[in-house]
Amino acid sequence: MPEDTLQIPLDHDLERLLTLAAATGQPGISTMTPARARQWADDSFTPAGERRKIASVQSLTVAGGDGPIPARIYDPAPESTLPLLVYFHGGGWVLGSLDQSDDACRRLAIETHARVISVDYRLAPEAPYPAPCDDAIAATRDVISRASELRGRPERIGVSGDSAGGHLAAVAAIAMRDRTDHPPLACQFLIYPVTDCDFKRPSMITNASGRLLETAGMEWFWNHFCPDRDQRTEWKASPIRVADPAGLPPAIIALAAHDPLYSEGIAYARRLQDAGVTTTVRTARDLIHGYYGLTQASPRADSEVSTLNRLVRDVLHSS
Repeated sequence: MPEDTLQIPLDHDLERLLTLAAATGQPGISTMTPARARQWADDSFTPAGERRKIASVQSLTVAGGDGPIPARIYDPAPESTLPLLVYFHGGGWVLGSLDQSDDACRRLAIETHARVISVDYRLAPEAPYPAPCDDAIAATRDVISRASELRGRPERIGVSGDSAGGHLAAVAAIAMRDRTDHPPLACQFLIYPVTDCDFKRPSMITNASGRLLETAGMEWFWNHFCPDRDQRTEWKASPIRVADPAGLPPAIIALAAHDPLYSEGIAYARRLQDAGVTTTVRTARDLIHGYYGLTQASPRADSEVSTLNRLVRDVLHSS
């Protein structure tokens, strides 16, 4: 799959959002401390009016890499046996929370007709690499082992996430591939995932600034997540560098052309396809990184999310 860098003009609603954000004079995240960045993220987070209605939302704990960690389960049909979808939020391994991904997870559960388990993995810099990866792997393994308890279908379990959460989902998929004590994962849903530590890819240059995620910000995230540059080429840090991706679960990879991570997303999809992994790629040429959580601001983003969730539903319920 050759990289297609064609962009069309940015969705006008998101362009207006970026213009308003720029007018605030807020300094870029690369100038902040992690504590300040988290405060900014909390201050910027506005729940979308009345919460999206779903049959059940409950707190639970799942296994982490160093003990139990919080999680939340979104259940559209409590009396039914359903596919399970483990979800990891974005935020550059430094930001993000269960609350900030709440609406996206409610919608994902409803539109895929699956139980979504959102995982509150440990964050850097307090818990740097490989801690978030270890949490993702342990949590996924735990959900698989508890499929009956969670009224899930053991053969229809997937992993998912956006941005850094997409990276963690990819890592979990790789880690689960070689285990023989459970059925293979049914899918991996990767939303503009981080897959590599290379800042010289084309979109890191062409989309370096003027977006919600900028290349300088991505470098800031990496510096907190994995300060040891020698470790960044390990597959758990950069899943595109896994020795052999053959046998990984079917992938749905959602990309945005106006995103610094676009090139590495295309490259990861190519790597999977070359290894014989069933891979569906959707590139939103008029959207930016973060659009999965910007549906209230952009009808175009809202439409794209609906399409993606339908694709995931089709895969999860395919047999």
